[in-house]
Amino acid sequence: MNGEYRAFWVNEEGYVEVIDQTKLPFIEETIVLKTADDAIVAIKDMIVRGAGVIGNIGALGVYLAVKEEADIKAVVTKSKAIRESRPTAVNLMWAVDIMLEALLNAQDDLLEVARKTAIQICDEDSERSSKIASYGADIFEKIMQEKGKTSINVLTHCNAGWLAIVDDGSALAPIYELKRRGIDVHVWVDETRPRNQGANLTAWELTQDGVEHTIIPDNTGGYLMQQGMVDVCIVGADRVSANGDVANKIGTYLKALAANDNNIPFYVAIPEGTLDFDIRDGVKDIPIEMRSEDEVKYIRGLNKEGVVEELLITPKTSKAVNYGFDITPARLVTGLITEKGVCATNEEAINNMFKLNV
Repeated sequence: MNGEYRAFWVNEEGYVEVIDQTKLPFIEETIVLKTADDAIVAIKDMIVRGAGVIGNIGALGVYLAVKEEADIKAVVTKSKAIRESRPTAVNLMWAVDIMLEALLNAQDDLLEVARKTAIQICDEDSERSSKIASYGADIFEKIMQEKGKTSINVLTHCNAGWLAIVDDGSALAPIYELKRRGIDVHVWVDETRPRNQGANLTAWELTQDGVEHTIIPDNTGGYLMQQGMVDVCIVGADRVSANGDVANKIGTYLKALAANDNNIPFYVAIPEGTLDFDIRDGVKDIPIEMRSEDEVKYIRGLNKEGVVEELLITPKTSKAVNYGFDITPARLVTGLITEKGVCATNEEAINNMFKLNV
């Protein structure tokens, strides 16, 4: 992990230290994960989030299980619990499965195998992020040239930067690369209700890197597209099915519909671990996480006295529903930006790019 900013790291004691993303942007605080159960809590409670980082912490959680358990059967049991801690982000299952395969075939010290394998997963995600950054920035430059522009307006939803995937993220990676190339880039940041990952996390990230951005209510994007104020949309994903359907934070589907209606490119940036070749109809078969209604009914912020507090914003007795993700059909996605290049959203193209049998 070579980036300037990191969402987590292994500390000197061999434990995993993470930025508590539930406290951002008001409080910058870290938590030390010492056990597999700590990793499960961090994933479930969204102390860490974002498909890549969930997978990374899943892998490091298995490492922590080995660190605390001498019996491989106990490690397998703990690993399965980690694997099931969140249902939609397939990177979690993918990373835990890699860890278990390495451990069950290990000839050497289990702890060292676990540590090396987990770090390798993280480092390879970093390499994927770098390639996604380059491919995506090339696309964005081409869009600028075709429009005869010297700057670009990008709309994104949720958070898919370095808090979500080391080192540059997925959807934000091309934006960071454009800035490194000296290109004038402005980002429209969806607030991303109900947890406000855009307003809290993406805006915080972009602030750290000095990227110009504007936070918008979730329902504003369509109007901006109509008015020619958006050149391209890009999001990350938590799972992409074999046919190219995309599961991402709730509200993504509506942005894709608006982009399609206004002839605006809509890209999805993902590393290989986000692909799920076992699901061929994402709309029907990708599991969608249902989260607490309190995330909808309450909002957290900084009051006038500078104190972080949580406020009820609905009638006490009103019910709320909180689907964590929605599915954007493949037909609405211009392309997948991956570490292997840009891929069309159909099963044949995805299989060909990732060298599988069609």
